[in-house]
Amino acid sequence: MKFDVRFVPSADEDLGYYQVREQRIILDAVGRFLEVDADVESKRRKQLRPNPLTPWELRIGDYRVFYEIKPTGLVRVLAVGHKVHNDLFVRGERVEI
Repeated sequence: MKFDVRFVPSADEDLGYYQVREQRIILDAVGRFLEVDADVESKRRKQLRPNPLTPWELRIGDYRVFYEIKPTGLVRVLAVGHKVHNDLFVRGERVEI
């Protein structure tokens, strides 16, 4: 199934935290892995246990894209972050999931 991917304003700000090269890596992966089959778990995509941030995660190396899927076929990217060991950082601040 094909999905329409959109970033919420705060996720745009999260993306802006990274250098242009990193932004390209993230955006390329979002286009490749979320525009089709965003609702199918795979090595890179997984549905998370209930948490305050988001129901789905896309892994791109150390980067993480958190998103939700609407019944209308819309994928809303809610946050972009990166992992350092077992810690998740969004805009340079440690976040708990």
